[in-house]
Amino acid sequence: MSDSWLDRVRNSLPFVSKRETPENLWYKCPNCGTMVFLKEFEENQNVCPKCEHHGRIGAAKRFDILFDGGVHTPLPPPTVREDPLKFRDTKRYADRLKAARTSTGEPDAFLVAKGEIEGRHAVVGVQDFGFMGGSMGLAVGAAFVAGAHAAIAERAPYIVFTAAGGARMQEGILSLMQMPKTTVAIQQLREAGLPYLVVMTDPTTGGVTASYAMLGDVQIAEPNALIGFAGQRVIEQTIREKLPEGFQRSEYLLEHGMLDMVVHRHQLRETLARLIAYLAPEPAPAG
Repeated sequence: MSDSWLDRVRNSLPFVSKRETPENLWYKCPNCGTMVFLKEFEENQNVCPKCEHHGRIGAAKRFDILFDGGVHTPLPPPTVREDPLKFRDTKRYADRLKAARTSTGEPDAFLVAKGEIEGRHAVVGVQDFGFMGGSMGLAVGAAFVAGAHAAIAERAPYIVFTAAGGARMQEGILSLMQMPKTTVAIQQLREAGLPYLVVMTDPTTGGVTASYAMLGDVQIAEPNALIGFAGQRVIEQTIREKLPEGFQRSEYLLEHGMLDMVVHRHQLRETLARLIAYLAPEPAPAG
């Protein structure tokens, strides 16, 4: 069969390289499908201006919008043994870590910084879903504990933003051991009389939900965040029943008593500052 005229014209044209343009000029909202200028989306704190869908957000940006003027002091990441099981699936675990660090620019999935929120000192830990799904391994557990100890040393509240697919399978039982480890650190905060506030973001699942995500003195979530332990399909197959609409979403969990409040990202800073003032009032001046 002879080529069509369109094929002949196309094949006769010289190869033209793709014009160099910004890779991501637009952001397509996964909720409503609206195309938004990426710059506008980022300036709106990764919230869709049309439907208010809350996009995922990394640690660096979270610190910038939370602390006064974006000014904060990062805590050095703890040193842990990497790839303790010499794990390999379709790729070596060491290679997966390297790729995640290259794409995010961060050492692991949990970062801690200290600074001020509306003039009140706080230590803040942020879990980044962009780093291997925010999975919890030795480095995440060590960073969480270091943040708790920093809060105790500073006599400051500890605020944690969670976002995780669960424990990091490449570290096996060692990843699950971070659940009791972080729980002990939270108990140390309570013994020191310091508030521990949790903000659950989309998604917060698995062993993270089963440990430090659900142990806050105040449980907060961003709108429509997926929060749970096992996935909805797994639960339905286990109990052989259809689950309610919106099951495992922030608003459903608030209605059924698992959360204290659901707060829009634009109001989070103000809300956290108010909670700090209630739960960790500054000592009265002497005299």
